[in-house]
Amino acid sequence: MTERLVVIGGDAAGMSAASQARGRRDPQDLRIVAFEKGRHASYSACGIPYLVGGEVSDPQDLVARRPEVFRDELDIDLRLRSEVTEIDLGRRAVAVHDHRGGGRYWEPFDQLVIATGGLPHRPDLPGVQARGVYGVQTLDDGIALLDALESEHPRRAVVVGAGYIGLEMAEALVRRGLEVSLIDGGDQPMGTLDPDMGALVADALRDLGIKVFLGEPVEGFSESGGRVTAARTGSRSVQADLVVLGLGSRPNTALAEAAGVPVGETSGIRTDRRMRTAVEGVWAAGDCVETFHLVSRRPVAIALGTHANKQGRAAGINIGGGYAAFPGVVGTAVSKICEYEVARTGLTTAEAAAAGFETVEEIVESTTRAGYYPGARRMRTKMIADRRTGRLLGAQIVGQEGAAKRIDALAIAVWQEMSVEDVSGLDLSYAPPFAPVWDPVLITARKTAERVERLGTRG
Repeated sequence: MTERLVVIGGDAAGMSAASQARGRRDPQDLRIVAFEKGRHASYSACGIPYLVGGEVSDPQDLVARRPEVFRDELDIDLRLRSEVTEIDLGRRAVAVHDHRGGGRYWEPFDQLVIATGGLPHRPDLPGVQARGVYGVQTLDDGIALLDALESEHPRRAVVVGAGYIGLEMAEALVRRGLEVSLIDGGDQPMGTLDPDMGALVADALRDLGIKVFLGEPVEGFSESGGRVTAARTGSRSVQADLVVLGLGSRPNTALAEAAGVPVGETSGIRTDRRMRTAVEGVWAAGDCVETFHLVSRRPVAIALGTHANKQGRAAGINIGGGYAAFPGVVGTAVSKICEYEVARTGLTTAEAAAAGFETVEEIVESTTRAGYYPGARRMRTKMIADRRTGRLLGAQIVGQEGAAKRIDALAIAVWQEMSVEDVSGLDLSYAPPFAPVWDPVLITARKTAERVERLGTRG
């Protein structure tokens, strides 16, 4: 008999799983039905700020595969505007609400992939439901915000939240010519950086003309006639024609939890390396799952499209009869705020201390190219190493063009548990248009290794 695979969620993780399973099992052996509650599937959510900012001109450019490709070429029954509202493990079926026709029905499954993604944090504050307050979780959200920018011509924007999404949305709105204010309850932008590196990001934001208000949680939104007019903190009221919420997300696990699928301490669905949950025949992948940090050796929930695609791929290969595993993460991330680039990998100083490491740190200022070569830009590199062994635990970079992607070499070093002494001897490429003769990665690693040696000598 034909086995039935149901996928909940039609974006990166879900459709990667469906595609990989289809590549290994034909339709007579495995029938695949994928449900997506939105109007779009298989798109790059990471590209939404660049759609809003104008670098991407057409929302369809963010779509990796159109629905008809899944249906006609891959024989995957992708159903848009179809929301799974219940998982019945005893019945081995999911309840589906059809938002187009308004009906509700049950779809049976033998294998199930839960790829419900993340749930954006939308605080329950006065005025948060006013017109002009936008989230940017889905492509539909991005299109709605873009339409507002083009039809209403706002002048002043407030971005709430100074993480990756908040900063990227601030950049998008600056590019659109708006006066932008950024508000965050934390003491620094990008809390995934050490404070000394986060301070550089705050300075960069101010250099761009963005008004930055830190340590001021938003307490509500003023409105007039049902439309937002300002964001309020305990210290001020910041005028706004529109507000963008960039407060991050948490694993969307309500369906899984209600069905009895176990979640972990991060509130993400718990899986093994093959993306199997504790329930036979039930898999999970993407922003809704908990994963394993290879440096801290602790569970984490990190919402990134790279992880979602890899996890979905692993689930699909395994469902298809092959073998694949997702080993974990080291927390690598990169972002851009106009001409400024920010990157990190591994652990921050605080995260390393929480994981039981005694650390040494080193910061080096250098240039992205040979100093005499036109276009050389300043950059700052920080490394964090284990004081006892010299193992590289983490790294952060803040700079301009050509700086941030150096984090990839350091991510590999963290992944492979290399020491900073080892990193200092790496055979990295050199030519004046690309790097100084001593690349900033090598200089910082060497100085960190010297500090490890000095501290070791002192006992």
